[in-house]
Amino acid sequence: MTTLLGRTGAVISRIGFGGAPAGLMNYIVDSSPADVAHREGVITAIGRAVELGINYFDTAAAYGTGESEKIFGEGLAAAGIASKRDDIYVATKVSHNEADPRGSVERSLENLRLDVIDLVQVHGTAYTSEARDQTLRTGGTLEVLEKAREEGLIRHVGFTTEDQNPPVYEFIASGRFDVMQSCYNLVFQHTYEPTRPFGSIYEADKAGMGVVTMRALTAGVFQRWSGMIRPDDSYDYSSALLQFVLSNGLIDVALVGMRTPQEVERNVAVLHDTANRIDLSQLHEKFV
Repeated sequence: MTTLLGRTGAVISRIGFGGAPAGLMNYIVDSSPADVAHREGVITAIGRAVELGINYFDTAAAYGTGESEKIFGEGLAAAGIASKRDDIYVATKVSHNEADPRGSVERSLENLRLDVIDLVQVHGTAYTSEARDQTLRTGGTLEVLEKAREEGLIRHVGFTTEDQNPPVYEFIASGRFDVMQSCYNLVFQHTYEPTRPFGSIYEADKAGMGVVTMRALTAGVFQRWSGMIRPDDSYDYSSALLQFVLSNGLIDVALVGMRTPQEVERNVAVLHDTANRIDLSQLHEKFV
């Protein structure tokens, strides 16, 4: 199942392959990008994702100091990305405090084995006023990325955030970003409050931006909570958590970190299981 990524015109799968688990040490589970079995598992998972129609791949320069990008580069090359380039959408990130954003883009191109990157995002969590200024000022991070886009090194520009503070809305209102990536899941719903309605997901959608969400499976938070209150509960909530995010029609791509082909297959099955989507308006109804 595919959709348009905002005004970019790109046709992308509604599930994206997230790159944090590939490059970060011990991210949620015991793992290392230096471990051969780990790397081979992710590379095989990338190939399986391409086979099953996932075409959105998201990583970052900061995930293991480029290790995630290198694994993605190897995995996409093994999956025949050269023959599928028009069908594969690759996104990465430049840290918001990066002293040399242009150099970061060039390293990402090398790591990913690409001539052009579809989307480069300013990588931030909570933007301070200083970080906002560094991003938007003349000669700042955004302008560097815009120049790289003019040169044909990248196609689209975005930003990531885990906050709802004023700089997020300033970025949206600037009209200079094509895509917003934010945290949204069953536990963290601060970007989308349908009873108001209010939230950056609404504003990004109104601005014609693509909307991508991270941590669809709550990065283990829901699972740890359920284990605390019901230690004997062995039910796997992963599919239900992903269904929650996919049920939001304003979200173009739900990113899921995957390490094995089996995880890919399970998540693709959820993507196609439209009968189990939920009505979010009914979920938030307060009066009966």
